[in-house]
Order: sequence, then C-alpha cells, then structure tokens
Amino acid sequence: MLGLLIFGLANSMGLALAALGFSFVFGISGIANFAYGAFYLLGGFIVYILLNSFGLPYWIAAIISVVVVFFLGALTYKIAIQRIRGAMLSEVIVTMGLGVAIVEILRGSGYVKHNQYLPAFAPGSVMIAGLGVEYQRLLIIVIGLVLFLFLWIFTRYTKIGLAFRAMSQDEMTALSLGMNSNQLAMISMGIGSALAVIAALSIIPLGLLTVEGAYEILIFALAVGVLGGLGSTIGIIVGAFVLGYAQSIVATVLSPQWMMVVTFLIIVLVLLVKPSGIFGQQKELEERV
Repeated sequence: MLGLLIFGLANSMGLALAALGFSFVFGISGIANFAYGAFYLLGGFIVYILLNSFGLPYWIAAIISVVVVFFLGALTYKIAIQRIRGAMLSEVIVTMGLGVAIVEILRGSGYVKHNQYLPAFAPGSVMIAGLGVEYQRLLIIVIGLVLFLFLWIFTRYTKIGLAFRAMSQDEMTALSLGMNSNQLAMISMGIGSALAVIAALSIIPLGLLTVEGAYEILIFALAVGVLGGLGSTIGIIVGAFVLGYAQSIVATVLSPQWMMVVTFLIIVLVLLVKPSGIFGQQKELEERV
C-alpha cells in the first residue's frame, strides 16, 4: 500500500509535468499544440546529442535544450500558427504535421538506437519503509511543486504574467487595452515548449529515450487536460492525480500494459459525461446548442 502511495504520487506529478506546458499554451492563447510531444522528444534528444557527441556537462546541455526548444516553439507560432489562429482544426493539422515531421526526422537521423537513456539528475535510490525509491522519482515531485509555484507567482506578480491572465480571460478586452495578443501567444508557445523539455528531462531518465515517447506524452497530456480541464491549473493537478493513481492501481493489480487502456477509457468517459473537464471553463454541449 505504501509503495502504491509513493509511486502513484510520483506518477501523478510526472503526468502533471507532462500536461503543464500543453495546458499553459491552451489556457492563454486557445491553441492546441499537437507538436507538444515532438518538442518533448526533441528536448531529450538535444541533451543526449550534446552529452554524447560534444561531451558537454549535463546542466549546460539541459539549458541549451530548453532555450533552443523555447525559440523553436515561438518560431512555430510566428511562422505557422499566427496566420491560421482561431481556426482550431487548421491549428491541429499544422501542429500535428509539424510534430510528426520532427519525430520522423529524429527517427531517420541515425541518432535513434536501442537502449538510449538520459542520466538522472541524482542517480541512486533511497529506502522508504522498506521500499527502494529512486531519487529521480522524488525529484519529479519536487520539480513539479516548484514549477507550479513558479508559474503561480509568475502569472500574478509579473507584467507579462498579468498580461497572460488578461488575455486568457478576455482577449478582446486585452486588445482594447493595447496588448499585443500575437506577441503574447508567441511567448506562451515558447514557454509551453520549454516546459515540455523540463518534463522530458525529469521523466525520461526513469525509462528509455524512444521516439514513441513523443506520442505517449501527447496522449497523457491530452488525457490529463481533458480530465481536469484544459487551461485550469487546479484541473491539471487534480486530473493528473486521478489518472496517475488509476494507472498505478491498474499496473499493480493487472499489468503495466493496461495503463494506456485506462488512459483512453478516462478520456472517453469524461468527454461523454463532462466534456469541459472537472474544472474546465469551456461551454458544455447543451450550452452551445
């Protein structure tokens, strides 16, 4: 029971990290960035290449990766999304196409090999009530808490953070007050992409660096967002804990292969019962008809 509690907590915080960047962008600009999983994977591969091909220290490689993917996310908005913003289907098609292109380019680059991994922030494990728990799992919990606290402070006590909140609440009013919505959306895309890299560097060391991870993380981000409510920080946290413990219970009682099945089932059930999610602000179907 204690093992389920600890590993469920780490799994839940990992899911919250995975969904944070996707939900951040959607909450501010309304853009569903389906290239999110590709940015997650790209961030991991940049660090892997810088470590193994250039011999850079881990922390320098991590900072470079975050910065590069930040600018790539911002550039994606500037070049591809700005012209079609507001047409959600077009946004999904463009970002999905970009994401698939990035993933497949990485697959064919020659850097993809078997048993690739990223080093943990803190190798080793600690015994907790007779259970061996990796330091990396405990760090995921800490990193998640720090990131959520940072974003809470950032969006309430900084000029750009307050502009983000104004835009997310009423973009037309924000425009009338002189705010540049395209610039804010571009910056939010950059920040969301950078958050995907932080999630990658936290989660990937617990497993392997594989191209399939891009699609898995996108599915998990969508599942958490659909469950808790895209754009809602509280919703992301609650959704991550519900899904995280559901996955942990299923993996313990049945097998890990059932984790993805549970994820899809939760998506379907939430869409049928409450399409906007637990804390979502989008209108329900009966309100739109």
